Amino acid sequence: MEIGSIAAAFIASQVAELQTAMAAKMVKMNADQGANAAKLIDAAQENMKSLSNVASGIGQKLNITV
Repeated sequence: MEIGSIAAAFIASQVAELQTAMAAKMVKMNADQGANAAKLIDAAQENMKSLSNVASGIGQKLNITV
């Protein structure tokens, strides 16, 4: 084997390793975003539960004149 082809193979393997690491990081970031979205939805549902016992009509007619 020539030195040039060995160097090219080494560089290609380094690039492949970097691409694999970046792909793994992106997958982890997407998983974290999904978990955060689920937490946000859960919090919104809890807030709606606390408002479920408010009398009907509250907040529908609001006078905001200055």
